[in-house]
Amino acid sequence: MTPPEVVVTGIGVVSAAGVGVDENWKRIVSGEPTADHDPELDGLPVDFACRVPDFNPVPLLGTREAGRTDRYTQLALVAAHEALTSSRLRLENTDSTRAGVVLGTVSGGSSTMERQEERLLLAGSSAVSVRTMPMGLVNMAAGVLSIHFGLQGIALTTATACASGTNAIGVARDLIRSGAMDVVLAGGTDAPITPLSSAAFHRLGALSRRCHDPAGASRPFSADRDGFVLGEGAGILVLENERHARARQAPRLAKVAGYGASADSHHVTRPHPEGAGARRCMRAAIADAGLAPADIGHVNAHGTSTRLNDEVENAAIASIFGDQVAVTSTKGVTGHPFGAAGALEAAYSVLTLTTSVIPPTANLTEPDPRITVDVVAGTARHRNVGAVISNSFGFGGHNASLVFTAA
Repeated sequence: MTPPEVVVTGIGVVSAAGVGVDENWKRIVSGEPTADHDPELDGLPVDFACRVPDFNPVPLLGTREAGRTDRYTQLALVAAHEALTSSRLRLENTDSTRAGVVLGTVSGGSSTMERQEERLLLAGSSAVSVRTMPMGLVNMAAGVLSIHFGLQGIALTTATACASGTNAIGVARDLIRSGAMDVVLAGGTDAPITPLSSAAFHRLGALSRRCHDPAGASRPFSADRDGFVLGEGAGILVLENERHARARQAPRLAKVAGYGASADSHHVTRPHPEGAGARRCMRAAIADAGLAPADIGHVNAHGTSTRLNDEVENAAIASIFGDQVAVTSTKGVTGHPFGAAGALEAAYSVLTLTTSVIPPTANLTEPDPRITVDVVAGTARHRNVGAVISNSFGFGGHNASLVFTAA
């Protein structure tokens, strides 16, 4: 029996580019950076980040629920509400045992954990909140979404570093193709902008040190890039069995046509120097979609703005596509929101398909001569693309790619 097609019927996004799809897409297409000084990082060597502006979950969640959830869960809840609204899915008419959640995250409730450790050190164990673990655990965003929306099928968390959100969407697609689920809220969420994260990644040499020019700090594929910028956000896609979506006359935005994953098996922080794992991952996703490289019209690159990662991804893309495909990294706008990155970029990939607009890579004013692929710079390109591949690569050698095609 042929596995069912899996379609995207709803999208919800929250990032430093704004709250909601429309606000995000406008800023992504304009290539307008978001990085700015962050008061929470005052006194640290890197004191800027890409934080969601004026984020207030209370109007949607209420004071009680907002007060007992970490920021990373709040971001996911807000994105999920938008995704479900746009999908026109009426949960009361859906078999809840065949509807689930798969979310990726890296940091989980790290902000809660850091605040409570400060309380422990300053005032002792009695000062630690009883909500610390329910708010801080990495699985809790998926659990809270399951509870909040009454989804009883599965509540699963993927933790594959910066590939987490992409893996979550791939796993969700496979659950639907297997026949286990009809509907899955899939994506990623992270809120890692904390003093400890900033200090730790600075010590690792991974963060941009462009404190004099935060807006210009995230500059993927640029000759003078010097590291990534901490970001935060959430991206949620409503994935459905296509037959289920057709039966309820749902909007079908795109098909999740292909998924590939691989492991570098090389180093805990550095990618394979020849991009072997990234190549396998992309080829697997393209083959899974039943396509050839020539069918791919756009690559939404991982493109972190770190020197080594951008070079390795360039080599991997070039080995498959040459210079015949348009490449974009949206992290020049959003920074790097870790486990949410792949989910946000999956959403932007779907929007490229539905709007026929390929966004530019922000801050790319001086291309690195070692980057040989066709990186979109300056302004967006208006072009129909039949298929988009979205890449995510993470510490530990985790690689994941998704292929989206028109529905």
